[in-house]
Amino acid sequence: LHTAIFTCLTMVFYTMAHVGELTTKTLLSFDPLPHIKPSDIHVEHDCQGNAVTNFHLPKSKSAPNGEDINWARQVSPSDPHTAFENHLEINSPPCNGPLFTYRNRKGHKALTKGKFLSVLASALKASGRPPMQGHGIHISSTLEYLLRNIPFNVIKVKGRWASNTFLVYLCHHAQILALYMQAQPSLHKSFLRLTLPPVR
Repeated sequence: LHTAIFTCLTMVFYTMAHVGELTTKTLLSFDPLPHIKPSDIHVEHDCQGNAVTNFHLPKSKSAPNGEDINWARQVSPSDPHTAFENHLEINSPPCNGPLFTYRNRKGHKALTKGKFLSVLASALKASGRPPMQGHGIHISSTLEYLLRNIPFNVIKVKGRWASNTFLVYLCHHAQILALYMQAQPSLHKSFLRLTLPPVR
């Protein structure tokens, strides 16, 4: 169970997905047509050989005909690739079943959104941290990528934001804006050219 939850958490975080897109509402509500499955995964490479693991969501609120989310390997304990490989080895989710299942005495059990959030809440409470809902993970992911100085328009595409709503997070994190407010902006000219939209 905890392997599936940790893997789901890293995937939600690094793909900037919503928890409900990767889990089921109930134990019996899985439907292979709208829900993500192990068979919906493939790896792509760019012209420089950089690998990205792509997950196809058969259906989502913003894309009834499906859309893709993805992540790349990370150099950290939360590396989604390592976590996912571990999940596949331990839980062996069926090819056309729920992507996030875990084993119990009776076989495989689908990871529901409620179970995911309840176990996460228990872990946060045990560590003395405040509770976090699914949207909080999405916000944290957005901030993480912004703090890496990834261009705003790239964040918007990756997070599948239909508007500039995510920019509200900038109001609460001076670190994100720090690079734009230096006394010597020429030091960051190339960076600014990539991240700021052209003046119209």
